[in-house]
Amino acid sequence: MKDDREKWARIRIVMIGAFFGLLFVIITGRAFYLQILQHEEMVKRADKQHQRIVPLTPARGAIMDRNGTPLAVSVEMDSCYGEPRHIQDVEGTAAVLAPLLGTPKNELVKKLSNGKGFVWLERRLTPEIALRVKNMKLRGIGFVKENKRFYPNVEIASHVLGFTGQDPNGLEGIELRYDSIILGNTGYLITERDNLGRDIAVKSTVIKNTSPGKNVILTLDKNIQYITERELAKAVTDSGAKNGMALVMESDTGRILAMANYPTFNPNSYSRYSQAELRNRIVADSFEPGSTFKVFLIAAALEEKIIKPADMFNCENGKYKVADCTIHDTHSYGRLTVSDVLKYSSNIGAAKIGFKLGDERLFRYLKSFGFGDRTGIDLPGESAGNLRDKRRWYGVDLANISFGQGVSTSAIQLVTAISAVANGGNLMKPYIVDRILDDSGQEVQKFEPQTVHRVISQDTAQQMARMMETVTTSGGTGMNAAVDGFRVAGKTGTAQKVDSVTRRYGAKRTASFVGFIPADKPKLTILVVVDEPKTSQYGGVVAAPAFRAIAQNTLAYLKVVPSGESNRQPRIVEAVNNQARANLALQQEAMSEGDALETPADGETTMPDFRGMSMRRVLQVMEKRNINIRLLGSGRAMEQSPPPGHKIRGVDEVWIKFTPSA
Repeated sequence: MKDDREKWARIRIVMIGAFFGLLFVIITGRAFYLQILQHEEMVKRADKQHQRIVPLTPARGAIMDRNGTPLAVSVEMDSCYGEPRHIQDVEGTAAVLAPLLGTPKNELVKKLSNGKGFVWLERRLTPEIALRVKNMKLRGIGFVKENKRFYPNVEIASHVLGFTGQDPNGLEGIELRYDSIILGNTGYLITERDNLGRDIAVKSTVIKNTSPGKNVILTLDKNIQYITERELAKAVTDSGAKNGMALVMESDTGRILAMANYPTFNPNSYSRYSQAELRNRIVADSFEPGSTFKVFLIAAALEEKIIKPADMFNCENGKYKVADCTIHDTHSYGRLTVSDVLKYSSNIGAAKIGFKLGDERLFRYLKSFGFGDRTGIDLPGESAGNLRDKRRWYGVDLANISFGQGVSTSAIQLVTAISAVANGGNLMKPYIVDRILDDSGQEVQKFEPQTVHRVISQDTAQQMARMMETVTTSGGTGMNAAVDGFRVAGKTGTAQKVDSVTRRYGAKRTASFVGFIPADKPKLTILVVVDEPKTSQYGGVVAAPAFRAIAQNTLAYLKVVPSGESNRQPRIVEAVNNQARANLALQQEAMSEGDALETPADGETTMPDFRGMSMRRVLQVMEKRNINIRLLGSGRAMEQSPPPGHKIRGVDEVWIKFTPSA
């Protein structure tokens, strides 16, 4: 009996010992796991309990033109914060800071009295304001470096670049499309907390600095962009139009050299503008192309070999009844060749060619030229336009679509399609980003021209180019697009707009001119669209002169030497008085879809004194004198080159430095 008790006692001692031994092993293992294997994780958890992370604005990579000129940059600026627990005189501190920060005193008092250990007072201060606040050496007021997006060229290429928000994520344009590539890594500021989780103080150093994102190099050329914006602004303002668009593309590659909208906006202060003003209408909007569509109709008919350039069509003396509708020409024509149908822009001739081609083949070629589908350009918000399926073409739809009515296209679609004619028949994918670089300047991605497919044969393209040249010769609708020393191929367009109330075609028009130059060896495809012009409704009057000015200045900038050949006619001698000039303009407008000659402002002029002028006034004066302007800064003009009185030519570069008004 005694032995059994002793035996059971030993068993209990062993069991208890084993239990405590196992417990010790478990505790030791757990301690090893937590203190050795999970050391870093536990430190992070501890830090989170007594520290608060304040994210800092990341630095975005730069956006540059194809020559490396900065178009969008990130500027390091001081952001001001407060530590309320360390501020003894809240009222006094708020009183001295309010006028400098531009914040009401009551709002600052509220921020500095909330009992927190950290509060933002103002983000991204100007250097002058930050220095003045720092010099005050206020207790409890500190600074940390953050980045702010800045557009040094103000309005130039603003619709292409887009803009960023305060966070600063991209909201429009390239900034939005390449946001994940441009956006850098966020930095962090650390604040200490007590055992109850309350902020105590801000650490003296930033635990992690921001790092910049990748740099984006565009196909745009800042100088060509400026030329395009200047001439578009002139065309819109001179014609009293609602707005306008202009586009310059390399004919054989699809690279965009300039993309302009007017009115434009300043991306540094985008919140002042409406959504309509911020929208890049070149990719986001569509419009009826009007007579520019005749190029694709005739190209399709030539490719199908159902017509030849010399074939004759009866244009019915200006009136042609189809079903219950009557098609009109601007002027009465009898029999015209296919080439003359294009030259004089006959709607009736185009309708008859369309009937001969048929709806199925016309629809197939229009789709092949890219209409009704997005081009895939690397910009957000692209419109596909509107090309109804051929099964929904009724009555006179075939005739209307043959001359660009009842169908809509975006500007980028139209330029891409015309470029296919210019380059020998290949539809190219348009693109606006050339390459991407890392923050050390090393290339990480390169974009190359992409051929989508062949639309027409090279022989058809060459025939179309020769016919399009006649548009800019004597009697053609695009005489104002002719450029001295170069052969120009193009087409005018004047399209009625649908009234939003009646849903019928009204009195408002969209005037356009699209073409390529030099016609024999195309380098540039250029489109100018003027929306609702008041002085004249014709593309040959309001859009063609802008095409000529853009082409002339761009070719000079690119150092393309004139061949000596030109389809420009001799200039009309300047009329002796205003009445004669008016009569001349009226007579020439009546010649065709729209003709008016404009004497170019060649030769030398004297540099005006711009000092003290506003930027708007400078632009007005310089545009009238056809002088290239390089604008630096904003505000009032303070410096200029060349100096006042210096002799300059219309193609000379001029820079003007502006300083903000006090």
